[in-house]
Amino acid sequence: MAQPSTTYKVELHLTDLDRGVYESVKQTIARHPSETEERMTVRLLAYAFWYNEQLSFGRGLSEVDEPALWEKSLDDRVLHWIEVGQPDADRLTWSSRRTERTSLLAYGSLRVWETKVIPVAKNLKNVNIAAVPQDILEVLAKDMPRVIKWDVMISEGTIFVTDDRGQHEVQLQWLTGERG
Repeated sequence: MAQPSTTYKVELHLTDLDRGVYESVKQTIARHPSETEERMTVRLLAYAFWYNEQLSFGRGLSEVDEPALWEKSLDDRVLHWIEVGQPDADRLTWSSRRTERTSLLAYGSLRVWETKVIPVAKNLKNVNIAAVPQDILEVLAKDMPRVIKWDVMISEGTIFVTDDRGQHEVQLQWLTGERG
């Protein structure tokens, strides 16, 4: 019998000084049985970083034709496709052709992946890729509670996450493109 997804309640208080976004969002998200806490944490960081009212979580791991997050228009066009992890160059090319904008928050050991994917991604006009530092990601993801309360402030591209364990500074490293 397949294991069920684990649900998490998220309460996000977002202050994005760069874009003038001030929101409080309550969300229930599911963590697929094969998804790590690190990947789920990166999905939450991406949600906060590119937040808007139309942004929603995709089925991601359970549906290959959907991203981790996406923004759709009222007529169901995909405006922003957001991946997390280390998709291959073909996946980025495929998704960039189906949307106005494609973004990726990469994490993990990126040295080999970067040499294969970044040269291709730099030729795609609507693809932006940033990397999450592994050390801070491990701290944020460790023992993730089932009820997540984050105060997030974004200033000059840096994400400051305050939770029950303190404040964490996430300085993204841009590999290609920009926040967009």
